[in-house]
Amino acid sequence: MNKIEQLRISGQLPSPKGVALAIMEISQREDATLDEVTRLVQTDPALSSRLLRMANAATHGAANNGRVVVSINEAVLRLGMATVRQLAMGFSLIDQYPQGLCTAFDYPGFWSHSLFMAVASQELGRVVRVGTPDELFACGLLAQIGRLALVTVYPADYTTILEQQDSNTALRVLERERLGVDHTEFSAAIMTDCGIPKALVEPVYYHEAPETSGFTEGSRPYQLAHLFFQARRMADLGLSVETERYSNISELMRLGGKIGLDAEALGEVFDRVVKQWREWAEMLKVPAGPLPSFGAMASAPVPRPEQEPKSTCKRVLLVEDEPTTRIMTEGVLRQLLGCTVYTAENGQDALALALEVMPQIVITDWLMPVMDGIDFCRALRATDWGQSMYVIMLTGVETEEKIVEAFEAGVDDYITKPMNNRALSARMRAALHYVKLLEAWEQDRAQLKQFAAELAISNRRLEHAAMTDLLTGLPNRRAGMDALAKTWGASVRTGQPVAALMIDVDRFKSINDQYGHAVGDLVLQEVARGIQAAARKDDSVSRIGGEEFLLVCHNADARTALLAAERLRKTVKALKINIAGLEVQVSVSIGVANRENGMLDTDDMVLAADKALYAAKNAGRNRVCLFAQGKTHCA
Repeated sequence: MNKIEQLRISGQLPSPKGVALAIMEISQREDATLDEVTRLVQTDPALSSRLLRMANAATHGAANNGRVVVSINEAVLRLGMATVRQLAMGFSLIDQYPQGLCTAFDYPGFWSHSLFMAVASQELGRVVRVGTPDELFACGLLAQIGRLALVTVYPADYTTILEQQDSNTALRVLERERLGVDHTEFSAAIMTDCGIPKALVEPVYYHEAPETSGFTEGSRPYQLAHLFFQARRMADLGLSVETERYSNISELMRLGGKIGLDAEALGEVFDRVVKQWREWAEMLKVPAGPLPSFGAMASAPVPRPEQEPKSTCKRVLLVEDEPTTRIMTEGVLRQLLGCTVYTAENGQDALALALEVMPQIVITDWLMPVMDGIDFCRALRATDWGQSMYVIMLTGVETEEKIVEAFEAGVDDYITKPMNNRALSARMRAALHYVKLLEAWEQDRAQLKQFAAELAISNRRLEHAAMTDLLTGLPNRRAGMDALAKTWGASVRTGQPVAALMIDVDRFKSINDQYGHAVGDLVLQEVARGIQAAARKDDSVSRIGGEEFLLVCHNADARTALLAAERLRKTVKALKINIAGLEVQVSVSIGVANRENGMLDTDDMVLAADKALYAAKNAGRNRVCLFAQGKTHCA
């Protein structure tokens, strides 16, 4: 028995109480009725008002002129027993756990984030249409419930975990190291207890890292996992501090593009989510702070860094030949500003060190042996990798001519000697702001490249889908006609013969009538494979509609085309198609035509092949006919 099962049996996991518990117990009975659930809901005014709001949100989401739901009976009927059960569970947990024993856990912030994710999941569900919006709301609300379970069962241990967490370590890794289990497992277990189907629980389980799910791309679970991931990132933005919004918005725009939302459409969805989040937060007594519109946040400038940004840990190269000044400056940079400092005594050594450590900020003295600060700066700016570094010059001379010379050499700022800590901190603040802007730009550029690559892949897939028959995997009519046009054009230029074979499955309607369309589809798939197997390597095979196929043979005169058609007919006739114990026999009729003088375009050749196919059908089927020089010849 695993740890989750033990805790479930012991009753230590967060669970509903009161009316919510009664609803869960009733809904588990096979003979449970909506009337019973309605009577229970009516005994809890708070739950009643919440379900009425949810039912009306569903109504207005489906149609702008939807009638307002005013009775609990109608609300329960509209939402359904399963959704009522899930929502009752979520609302009950919010009421029970506004605070707790884990001193490092932000309970109000947790529920605010969960509520935002719930509304975002619901609204994204209306766009993507991969699930019922009400069920997606419940899933979003409970997606992180495993964290609440862990802080409830292990408050002291979880305090330690939260204190150890940093931006480079995933929370789940720390949970597993200390507790032997992580919050995603608890979330899945609790959601299952709430009656949420496995088809939704699995995508929620993987939503924090959907790329690890193994779901087939484009499948419903794949889409759901990415929907919940995007809903979570929207919640992250909604609760982020101002200095973090810029990077969050860039990522959201990229994610929005994946589901067909441009910046304007994504902004409309986000602002709608914020409005509903605040309304729900007021009803559930959950905090919801002020938030600008998406457009305002997206167009806001990158915020300046805070005074004395000790945690930035930027790489600084200090070039100073005078030992005392070098030691004092290094101490200020390390202790007061939290920088990682590398030192050199002259420009030549500094240039080699800069290539090795790639500093973001360079502070260099002007007068030094071997290579002075000006020559060092010029050499640095002459390289590709040194052009973006922020350079501060230390100088004892502040004449206009010297300052101009320094800036022309590529210096960004200067400090006069003797240097004091206030002047250094001020200059470093400007340097750190520049570095932050540069990092943001590089991140945006990387995201833009990634988005462009994803868009290119998506476009190739769409192009492939637009040219592919979904049932057989063969090129569709459009692709087949394109291939015929290209082969026709080559034939016109080179004089090489080209042939078109129109292929029709004999008596296919009777197969559908006798065995059903599912069997008919499988027969078409087998025939398609047989045609492909019989065709020459460079010939083009396509399904052009129903049970009809087109084979384009390049460099094929009438004799070669007839031999190819006969080989194909025999291949299909010899197929052993066994479907669920049924053996289905099939044959094909084939019409052949070559490009001839007097034919103006591909339509003329297709029409000639059609005439030959019609003749093959009339001659008894399962045969090959050729249309040439205005006459039909059947084998």
